[in-house]
Amino acid sequence: MEFRRRASGHPGRLGILPGAFNPPTLAHLALAEAALACSEVDEVVFVLPRSLPHKEFSGATLDQRLEMLLSICSDPAHSVALSDAGLFLEIAEECRAPYGKQVRLTFLCGRDAAERIANWDYGRPDAFPEMLGKFHLLVAARGGEYEVPAKCRAAIRPLLLSADFDHVSGSEVRARIARREPWEHLVPAAIREQVRAIYS
Repeated sequence: MEFRRRASGHPGRLGILPGAFNPPTLAHLALAEAALACSEVDEVVFVLPRSLPHKEFSGATLDQRLEMLLSICSDPAHSVALSDAGLFLEIAEECRAPYGKQVRLTFLCGRDAAERIANWDYGRPDAFPEMLGKFHLLVAARGGEYEVPAKCRAAIRPLLLSADFDHVSGSEVRARIARREPWEHLVPAAIREQVRAIYS
C-alpha cells in the first residue's frame, strides 16, 4: 500500500473505500462522510487499486484518478492510497501493515458492490463468511437495500446516507459527458474542471 495522503493519528476503526474512481463522485464522498458522522470509523482510506479484478482499466489514467482523489479528500480524517491488491481480502491484508493488527477494518460500499463481493467465486462456498472474520462491511442502499445473508449479519450493517445517490456513478458521469448532458452536479466542485478536461 502506497500512501499519497495519510491522516494523522492511529485509528482504532478504519473505514476502507476502494474503487475505480473513474471519476470520483459525490456518492464516494457521501459514503466516507456518513461512516465518519455515525462514528463507525475514525478514518477513511480511499484505496485506488493499480489493477481491477472485475473491470478493465480504461478512461482516466491511474495518475489522473489519483490526482482527482487528492483534490477531493480534504477532510483531516481522509487518507488516499494506491494498492497492488484488487479483492477486498487482499486490500484488508495490505492495510494491516501500516495500521496494525488491532485496527478494526470496515469496508464502505453500496448494495451493488456488496452483492458482487458476496457472490464472487472464491473457489469454495464458505469463503465469504470466513472473510468477514477479518473485516466488516457498511453497506449503503443503492437501487434497494442489501439483503444480508443470515450467517453474515454480525459483520454487515447498513450505512445511512444523507441523500439519495442511486443515480450517481462514474459511468453515469461519463455517459452524460458523451451525450453532452449536464453532469457537473454528480461530482465534487473541486474536480469539475479536471473531469471536463479528462473525459470531454
